[in-house]
Order: sequence, then C-alpha cells, then structure tokens
Amino acid sequence: MESPRFLSRSDLIGLAALALLLVVILPLSLDVFRLNLVAKYLTYSFVALGLVLCWGFGGILSLGQGVFFGLGGYGMAMYLKLEASSVANTKIQSTPGIPDFMDWNQITQLPLFWQPFHSLTLTILAILIVPTVFAYLIGAAMFKRRVGGVYFAIITQAIAAILTILIIGQQGYTGGINGITDLRTLKGWDIRPDHAKVVLYFVEVAFLFGCILLALFVRHAKLGRILVAMREKEDRVRFSGYSVANFKIFAFCLAAMFAAIGGAMFTLNVGFMSPSFVGIVPSIEMVIYTAVGGRLSIFGAVYGTLLVNFAKTSLSESFPQLWLFGLGALFIAVVLIFPNGLAGIWRDHVQPLIDRLISKRKSGSDHSNGKSFGPIADGTPAE
Repeated sequence: MESPRFLSRSDLIGLAALALLLVVILPLSLDVFRLNLVAKYLTYSFVALGLVLCWGFGGILSLGQGVFFGLGGYGMAMYLKLEASSVANTKIQSTPGIPDFMDWNQITQLPLFWQPFHSLTLTILAILIVPTVFAYLIGAAMFKRRVGGVYFAIITQAIAAILTILIIGQQGYTGGINGITDLRTLKGWDIRPDHAKVVLYFVEVAFLFGCILLALFVRHAKLGRILVAMREKEDRVRFSGYSVANFKIFAFCLAAMFAAIGGAMFTLNVGFMSPSFVGIVPSIEMVIYTAVGGRLSIFGAVYGTLLVNFAKTSLSESFPQLWLFGLGALFIAVVLIFPNGLAGIWRDHVQPLIDRLISKRKSGSDHSNGKSFGPIADGTPAE
C-alpha cells in the first residue's frame, strides 16, 4: 500500500492560498491598525489549529484551551515586564527594579518564580514547556482513568475558571484583574511603533505556517490515522494493542503548545495580558472559531478564526449588547446546518465545481493531443 504523502495537492493549494492572503493581500490592503487587528485574530488561530488536532481528529473536546493560551501569554508578559521594570524606569517606586503592581501591593522582592524570566531563552523554553507539561498532567490524570467526552470538557472548563480566580486573587504576583500591562521592549527593541507591529505580524505568520506544517505532518502520519480511528472506534483501537490514553495525551499536549505560542504572540502584538483571555468565555469562543471553520480542517480553523473575529469587531461596534447573542446563534446555525463549517461548504459545494472544470480542461487538452487518460486519484482526503 502506498504511504500517504506529507503534503497532498489540496494541501499545497491551501498553503498557497493562505500565504497569498496573509503575506500579500492583507498587508497591502490594510493600514497598520487593521493589520495589527488581524495579527491579534491570528493568535487565536493557533488555538483553533490545536483544537482541530485534539477535537476534530482525536475527538477530545477541551473547553479550557484559554488556560494554555494564558500561560504562554503570561510567560511572555513576565519577560517583557521585567525588561520594562529596570531600576532607571522604576526609580519613583518605593522598591525600584520590580514590576509596578508588586510595588503597589507592598512586595519588596521579586518572587522566585519570576527570576527565570530575566532570560529570553528561559522564557521561550517556559512558554513551550510549562503549558505542555501542565497539559500532560491533566491528560495523564484524565485519560489514564478513561475520563473523556463531556466529563473531560467540564473538567477543563473548571480548570480555566480556577486559574482565572487564582490569577485575579494573587494580584501582587500576577497583576490581578488588570493583568500585566505597560510592556515596551523586547531585548531593547521597541515593540510599540507601527513598523514593529508590521514586523511582528510577519513573524507571527511564519510561526503559524510552521504550526500548520506540523499539524499536516501529524494528520498524514500514522499517528493522525490512529487519532481518527480512535475518535470513531476507541474500543477497537484499544483492543488492537494501541495505548489510547497516550495518543490522547499527545494530541492534548500538542494543542496546548500551539495555544501557548499563540498566547505569547498575542502579548507581543497587543502589549498586555490579562485574565480575561484565560477563562471560560474565551475558551468557548476558541471552540466556536474551530467549529465555524470546520473542526476537521486545518486551514478551516484559520479562516474560521478570522471570519468570526472580523464579525465580532464589526458587529460589536454597532451592536455591543447583541453581539454575544449573535455569536451563540452563529454557533448553533453552524452546528445544525453546516456541521463541518466553512471547510465542509468548500468541500461539498465549491471543490466539486473546481474539479469538474479542471477535468473538462484536462479532457479537452488530452483530446486535442490525441490522448485519453482516466481520472487521476489524489489518494488523500481533500482539505
């Protein structure tokens, strides 16, 4: 049997179309303010991408991905805050050299767990490792005991609520409800001017494509096929000798790492991090992004995130009190009418038209050359 290719023809087309949109069309057509908004939206697409692997392929619905998004965001915010809290910048404080919210809460010494965030290398490692290890602990505790389905979703939601309460309650160490603000430089490079926002946008797009390629690799590898099999017939996979729990833990950890990268990029682009991006509501919104884009589609997750956030920004400016009802109605409509989201609409209605046009053109070309071939099988599912 021929092994699946890493990138199918539809994957290459999807990558090219997304690159054209993100690298050419949007930067050329939007001003810096709007482009920075797109960068903010794209940070959520990291989470949606992880949910496609975790929920779409593995059948593991997590309603607490905001936890990992927040851990990544807070990790980057702690580094940036320490850089902005030099003795010279904080000389008016009663204790110079520590973040301002610590001084306001009468803390006179930098806590021990803040110390590694003086180093950018350790900060990047913490952003990647801490959420992944936390996801591993949750996954091992749940999946080894065969806790799944709606129980797992509720538990992850509870963890998001607990972490939010913890962050708000420990104001002296986390900035409380206001979060960590007034972030200025990254290794001495000012992240606030317009040109820095443009550079950060392209850096984020590069990271996003790296995560998409990794997700595509997982989907086409044996691991991806086992995840799908596990979603459809978990007991059969278990009786075949595979450790279902370990595969679930892997998918959950990878989704957590993607979310943490998105959180770190969010902090760099927006310039602050607060508990409002960690709790239950943002976690559920992230699931909606995935559902609208199509939980079985890697590219659909990105388009769904962009579409929902564009709608959120546009409608909330005109109807701020009705937006949440609109978001709920959108989710219900997608689940009932288009269960596979935007990707399903593309696959069921648009892609067949394109395939027919290509077949007709190819058939006409073959006839003009005096050749006749049968249809060419792609061998991999269309994205």
